[in-house]
Amino acid sequence: MKRGSTRMSSTNSDNQIQFYQDAPHDCSYIAGRQAQNIYPDPNKPMTNHLYSQLIAHGFRRSGDHSYRPNCGECQSCVPVRINTKKFKLSRSQRRCLSRNKTLSRTILPAEFKREHYDLYCRYLTARHVGGGMDNPTIESYSHFLISDWSETRFIEFREEGKLISVAVTDIVENSLSALYTFFDPDFEARSLGTYSILQQINLAQELGLTWLYLGYWIEDCQKMKYKQNFSGLEGYIEQDWQALKS
Repeated sequence: MKRGSTRMSSTNSDNQIQFYQDAPHDCSYIAGRQAQNIYPDPNKPMTNHLYSQLIAHGFRRSGDHSYRPNCGECQSCVPVRINTKKFKLSRSQRRCLSRNKTLSRTILPAEFKREHYDLYCRYLTARHVGGGMDNPTIESYSHFLISDWSETRFIEFREEGKLISVAVTDIVENSLSALYTFFDPDFEARSLGTYSILQQINLAQELGLTWLYLGYWIEDCQKMKYKQNFSGLEGYIEQDWQALKS
């Protein structure tokens, strides 16, 4: 936590939590803007139960840390989730499933695998050059995706034994949270990002879970446009979840 951070209080169903705000820094999504995040008290042990409450109030996980944008007058970052009970496939999503019908799915516990890491490096090299995530190390990969307290799963998608894609998802109370997906750049035409979300919606439905959290959505951010394509989408606006699209 940076010096000069401010402290705020909030109350959940269990007890009071102190939150801290960091200093302004360059926004990763909108050029020319400054951003700030709030974090729960780092001295309070994080648990999956507590995170389940935080994520329902717009927080997100990166490694062991959870955060939420808190940028003063800018409210562009909207936490979003899919209501899996209201979700319906679109025509393009049906075509995506058809294109990838030969893929197998395997759900694994969250642990380091060299095969996953090598695919992650290939993906970042092809998709995120100069974005701050390229040139990853084993430590940065593990610190980003794996947490000591979360119930995380790595979902592998393979074709004839070849690893094509990995979706990292957290299991929280009554929900899944799509943390990150990386895939073989040679298969970009297969719309594997969309396919990953569709598979996580399917998994949530299989487990009887109501929501799939997708992190943040910014209307003017081209990289986030895909989130608008899913029915049953809800946004956390003015401290309440509201339908964004019927």
